[in-house]
Amino acid sequence: MQAQAQARLVAALARLDSLAADTLRRSGVPGLAVAVVADGEVVVAKGFGRRQVDRPDPVDADTVFQLASLSKPLATTVVAALVGDGPLAWDTPVRRSVPELRLGPPAIADAVTLRDLFSHRSGLPDHAGDDLEDIGFGRIAVIERLRFLPLDNRFRASYAYTNLGFTAAAEAAARSTGRSWEEISAERLYRPLGMDRTSSRHADWLAQANRAVLHRQQGERWQALFDRDADVQSPAGGASASVRDLARWMTLQLADGRFAGQQVVAAEALAETHRPQMVSKAPADPARDHAGLYGLGWGVGYDDQGQVQLSHSGAFFLGAATTVVLLPAQKIGIVVLSNGQPVGAVEALARSFVDLVLTGTIRRDYLPEFGKAFAAMMAQPYPAVVIPQRPQPARPPAAYTGSYANDYVGTAVVRLAGSGVAPGGAAGAGSNLVLELGPARRPFALEHVSGDTFRYQPTGENAVGPSAVVFAPGPGGRATSVRIDNLNLQGQGTLRRQDP
Repeated sequence: MQAQAQARLVAALARLDSLAADTLRRSGVPGLAVAVVADGEVVVAKGFGRRQVDRPDPVDADTVFQLASLSKPLATTVVAALVGDGPLAWDTPVRRSVPELRLGPPAIADAVTLRDLFSHRSGLPDHAGDDLEDIGFGRIAVIERLRFLPLDNRFRASYAYTNLGFTAAAEAAARSTGRSWEEISAERLYRPLGMDRTSSRHADWLAQANRAVLHRQQGERWQALFDRDADVQSPAGGASASVRDLARWMTLQLADGRFAGQQVVAAEALAETHRPQMVSKAPADPARDHAGLYGLGWGVGYDDQGQVQLSHSGAFFLGAATTVVLLPAQKIGIVVLSNGQPVGAVEALARSFVDLVLTGTIRRDYLPEFGKAFAAMMAQPYPAVVIPQRPQPARPPAAYTGSYANDYVGTAVVRLAGSGVAPGGAAGAGSNLVLELGPARRPFALEHVSGDTFRYQPTGENAVGPSAVVFAPGPGGRATSVRIDNLNLQGQGTLRRQDP
């Protein structure tokens, strides 16, 4: 490392504690942890703040955080190890191992490869299948139902971020070995690197005494309210780790797959994950702006001097935010993990550090910028329920009760609550109806809005405010179908009555 670059790194490291403290103060996030690697050495691994907001236990370098989508570049590192072994390749069709995945017509379905799904260019719509995870479907059940979503003309033509599509590719890679994803991840990456606190199982995170719990912001307060079991999409969002462990992984990434003198991952297979595969964001001004690019589980960017920056963030809206940035030319990497919902804190800290390393100054205040972006991402994606000034009465309950179904959502049941209270929610004003969703028939109280429109409060990672549930009456006033708005983002939310 040149003397000037070394001096900037030393100065950036000297400011890291104050940057972290300032980030906690300004964002209110309860805790975070940071690791920095440079030239093959771990130069920082430490924690700041608390593991849980109302308890004194401090975050340290060994505190285990849920990684959310920072799991993705971890996952493609595992798959790169398998690709390096052969005969698995990035262009292996996924259906060879996962015949349950059928996207589009047969000619497309049989052509979808690991590369297509890991680079989010499969043609699936954005976040396809996440809504099914929220209502309780398992990994393979969701993968099977992706066939019912329209690809239109998007296959290999446009980018759309899909956790379950990504998971299907990892599932295919694991099946090629005869092992589960959770087993092969530990066998090919976590254990060889000594990542003793890293796992792809939610139960392992729960078993860690030194773990950071999820927090959501409620007004001015941060509260530990939720648990997020992401085992359904483990390769895409279900890993957990400490920053000390992730420093080892960053070291391998920056050393062409080598760690402690051993070639753990074949260099060329790993390099392919770093190569741009798809335009993720078109430049606003093609004459001046960089395009957003995505590799295999990595965002690929370039600084003003044309040097590569690899990055990925993770976000659980239920209460976690993570990020990693690698500077391959400088052999420097930083990872920041937090136990608060995404408000831009981890990205602002990482980008400020990168600015200091590259230029010696922080170019701008990143926290408001990233905070605004995440606020937009967390906005309700389905229509808000509007309560009219003069609500119309509902029909008798018998007009709505019964079974409804479609291929994507499966069966939904509307029944009388008996006491008027559903186990999964509060009693609905003016209604004693319950909506049951998913394979376990999770119950949700229906609250009458007006006429044939009701509402309920969804739960899970993608739930925001109440969703409308709108019945369509047939002859005699009995409903023949129901539309559930939060499950209708891709036009799959209308279910037809099944009972006579």
